[in-house]
Amino acid sequence: MFNKVILIGNLTKDPEVRYTPQGTSVCSFGIAVNRRYKQGDEQKEEVTFINVVVFGKQADTCGQYLNKGSSVLVEGRLQERRWETEDGQKRSRHEVVAQSVRFLPKRSGATPSGGADESVPPDETTDLEPF
Repeated sequence: MFNKVILIGNLTKDPEVRYTPQGTSVCSFGIAVNRRYKQGDEQKEEVTFINVVVFGKQADTCGQYLNKGSSVLVEGRLQERRWETEDGQKRSRHEVVAQSVRFLPKRSGATPSGGADESVPPDETTDLEPF
């Protein structure tokens, strides 16, 4: 079986960092992924909201540098989490367990001087970068 997800989107809110009883960092955040398409003569847009969870050093880095509106490229696997509420209702949720999170520059178009947007991710090298 093959389970790989690659998404580019913007954070819908600030990330939340928690810690397991063993001390492992866990960062959770949601991203919005937009899809534009044409239906007849009309331009339409569809937005999908996806929950992402990251573990370890990547979780610490995401919690430190990402915030609402940040653009990210997430690579990971799709997972279904199941639980039961206190009143006995069964719940489930799909989320992406990220193996890699890349920080992307903000897409605000051109600057007044005509150049590209100069927003860049932090200079710090982390295990988020594949090289």
